[in-house]
Amino acid sequence: MAVGDLGTASTRSAGRRLGALGAFGRLPERAQRIVDGETREAEVLSAWLVVAIAVFFNVLYAVSPKALDAIGAFRPVPVVGGIFLVLGLIRVALARRGRMHGWLVPAFTVIDFTLLYGLIWSFHLQYQQPAAFYLKAPTFLLVFLFIAIRALRFEPRLVIFAGVVAAVGWAGMTAYAFDAAGADVDAPVTRDFVAYMTSNSILVGAEVEKIVTILLFTGVLAIAIARGRRQLLTAALGLSATAELSRFFDPTVARRITSGDGLAPGRGEMVEAAVLVSDIRGFTRFVADHPPDEVMRLLIAYQQRMGAIIASHGGAIDKFLGDGILATFGCTGVSPTPTADALRAVLALADEAARFSHAFAAAGGRKVDVGFAVVSGRVLFGTVGNDGRLEYTVIGEPVNLAAKLEKHNKIGCTCAVTDAATLARAEAEGFAAAAAFRLVPGVAVEGVAGPVDLAVMDRAAAEGNA
Repeated sequence: MAVGDLGTASTRSAGRRLGALGAFGRLPERAQRIVDGETREAEVLSAWLVVAIAVFFNVLYAVSPKALDAIGAFRPVPVVGGIFLVLGLIRVALARRGRMHGWLVPAFTVIDFTLLYGLIWSFHLQYQQPAAFYLKAPTFLLVFLFIAIRALRFEPRLVIFAGVVAAVGWAGMTAYAFDAAGADVDAPVTRDFVAYMTSNSILVGAEVEKIVTILLFTGVLAIAIARGRRQLLTAALGLSATAELSRFFDPTVARRITSGDGLAPGRGEMVEAAVLVSDIRGFTRFVADHPPDEVMRLLIAYQQRMGAIIASHGGAIDKFLGDGILATFGCTGVSPTPTADALRAVLALADEAARFSHAFAAAGGRKVDVGFAVVSGRVLFGTVGNDGRLEYTVIGEPVNLAAKLEKHNKIGCTCAVTDAATLARAEAEGFAAAAAFRLVPGVAVEGVAGPVDLAVMDRAAAEGNA
């Protein structure tokens, strides 16, 4: 499958999944891990916020002057603040261990509002006032903060649950005050706003307005979180797609595919780069003479080892050509030393190939030879194909020459070949192992017009290093 196939398919697939998922649907495993990680971090943050709220109010209570009528044995603020602090620290510990999920989250929501409303309820006892007194407590505003904390997880249902608990709880607080007012002449029910503000009277409309405001706030916040969650899912699917594509392409190319940058046939740029080609000698005959599982075992082991070395030297694998590899240095990322990087990679690749050949033979296979070639110069790096099928690739004379020089390894019984101009350019870029190559001037290379000055690495030298 080409780059375009994977890029287009992953984008369309992500869109279809997102449409089918809704707000709480099932994500692919990799994307779900991303969402779970964000959720865990959000739960840790929300737990620390509860701790911060508890610390703030405990400190504020400790330093603030106490009203004369509040001085007495019954002091609920430090008690409730201490409970909030302890429970907050427990939540932090659970969240950091990834255990704040399932029933624990709504359970702590209920506990938060129970403590908050219990504190507000206690004010009429603390200040020896009718129950209607606590309905005017500014501490009520914390209701909205505790609802907002639930929004950090980007789960609308938790916000809705918190809002419903808050609304039902305040309805209960209001009902209690109404019931107490029925037997208390100092706290009558009134329709006079001035009387409500200047006495312990209860204004029905005010309490209904609070409950409606809680529900409206919850609804608007839930809608916003639902939209935000869709963005989170989109981002998770995108990161997941990029990670999956990075298994097929260089990470820089994968990011271009998922971002849509330059995804049109015919787009490209001329860059100074080095091209590396490798090939296993006699692989076609090996495929014909051995079982498929043995063939694939050899191929996968070879590609894993070679790919890791190419990446460690700043190269990017353009494509696997069956038993061959086409890699570039300086195409997907700007490098001041692409040629030197490529030849350093060749030295490491030749050394690893020799070890790999010996290990494979010792495991019951046969000795395999691997050839390498490197050529540097200006190449065109971009997309080819059509609107339905695209592929990132590298085009230019260095690519053609590298393929032909690699085939020359078989004729010259060499391990690696480059041309003299490439070796000179690598030395100018700081390549200090030119002695590993032997200069052979005026060599006739099949498919190349005119003789070529080559620099070769003998197979015996590579095997000696291994």
